[in-house]
Amino acid sequence: MEGTEQWKVQVEQLKVQMEQWLEQGLEFVHQIPPIQLYVGVGVLLFTTLLLLFTRLFKRRKSNTIVLSGLSGSGKTILFYQLRDGSSHQGTVTSMEPNEGTFVLHSEIAKKDKLKPVHLVDVPGHSRLRAKLDDFLPQAAGVVFVVDALDFLPNCRAASEYLYDILTNASVVKKKIPVLILCNKTDKVTAHTKEFINRQMEKEIDKLRVSRSAISAADIANDFTLGIPGKAFSFTQCHNKVAVAEASGLTGEVSEVEQFIRENVKF
Repeated sequence: MEGTEQWKVQVEQLKVQMEQWLEQGLEFVHQIPPIQLYVGVGVLLFTTLLLLFTRLFKRRKSNTIVLSGLSGSGKTILFYQLRDGSSHQGTVTSMEPNEGTFVLHSEIAKKDKLKPVHLVDVPGHSRLRAKLDDFLPQAAGVVFVVDALDFLPNCRAASEYLYDILTNASVVKKKIPVLILCNKTDKVTAHTKEFINRQMEKEIDKLRVSRSAISAADIANDFTLGIPGKAFSFTQCHNKVAVAEASGLTGEVSEVEQFIRENVKF
């Protein structure tokens, strides 16, 4: 009983203390000029609403992966391999973007546990590359496909295209990862990814020097590459750039699937 009485006394004391605090608070509020009070309440409401909308409308991580590269590099065959495991006899040429949202073909068995990928195959023809700008802002990653079999005659053109992607505002600001995918490596005479990596770095090194010499403010590109006075390396890019191998014709696409899953998550 004694304990109960002590508890009641403590409750009454707390009640009296809270009433005193409430009275003091009301007195303080009444002393504040109405304008300042309204401003304070307005700022509090605005801050609360801003935090609420930020949480509600926070941009979800994109599930879009963009396939890019020169015409004939094998982008469209890779698209079909990733979608349904077919190569379409290796004779596919696209003049319009191929788009699809699906679970990767190799992961169909566990599709209920994985997020679908929105894959976009952008045509490589020079007149159609402008379409790439429609997809880069929403990309979670870019797969730049290179023909490893016929690489040397196209090294300059491929490097110029890759340069434009790596200096794109969306790619740089959002640090969109880029995978240089050396395709057709099933062929004996195909170049290795190490060789392609070195040659493209050398070519981009020449490009950045020549373009900066033409104009200090190159209107075709939003950013520059590399470190002044040093040979260019992909490790100097603002975003992560990796190099991998694949064969769309034989279905060897595990490295590009790994890149996709690393960048498309729940």
